[in-house]
Amino acid sequence: MLAQKTSLQIAGKTQIVARLMVEELAFYGIRNAEDVATCLNGYDQTAYPESSEWSFTRFYIPQAFDAGYRLVSDADVLWHAFEAAHHRANLPGRLEIPMESFARVVEIVLKESELKDGLQYNPDPGLWTYAVQHCGYVQSRHATGRVLVAA
Repeated sequence: MLAQKTSLQIAGKTQIVARLMVEELAFYGIRNAEDVATCLNGYDQTAYPESSEWSFTRFYIPQAFDAGYRLVSDADVLWHAFEAAHHRANLPGRLEIPMESFARVVEIVLKESELKDGLQYNPDPGLWTYAVQHCGYVQSRHATGRVLVAA
């Protein structure tokens, strides 16, 4: 985005910059277990359709949900799974999870959990680890790492 803004300034398209690109705000991914909990809580509480009582979590695992299970209770487990993957892959810098990778993990866990739903069900920590390994996080970081270092 900064490169686009600079290009517009150089091209004399200052009206676009002045209207739409005045502030430069940093955009961060998920940076700690608290951020993970906030996002997971969204899956637990966001209803669709809006007037229904069906959250995303409840849609996939209704028996577990009705028995009290919430994804947010696994926030630390998920954060540690991402930390382990980050360190195992020797990725540079602090862990910061892109929303695309995070959402893919939740999708994998919910879809895998659907067939196992029951009153006592909650996803095994191994399932969270599996989902992190298959969400594309490490591959994405490797693919963009050289570009980020060069920039």
